[in-house]
Amino acid sequence: MTKEAGKTKQPTVLDVVALLADLPAQGLARGQVGTVVEPLDERTVLVEFTDDQGRAYAIAPCSRAELLVLHYVPQAA
Repeated sequence: MTKEAGKTKQPTVLDVVALLADLPAQGLARGQVGTVVEPLDERTVLVEFTDDQGRAYAIAPCSRAELLVLHYVPQAA
């Protein structure tokens, strides 16, 4: 999660995120990158993980607390 104006930014739909913990039941490891595709509840989102060609290899529910939102442009700390 990132800080924005003193608040913690929760991952939302279409955010690119990285896993902060292994999810062995889904065959996913810490650091794998995915895209949030749907909120499931206040604490959980559905994340799609794709390969370099854009083919989905996993779709898994993930705790928002275990996701890091990635940024591709400069962000103020």
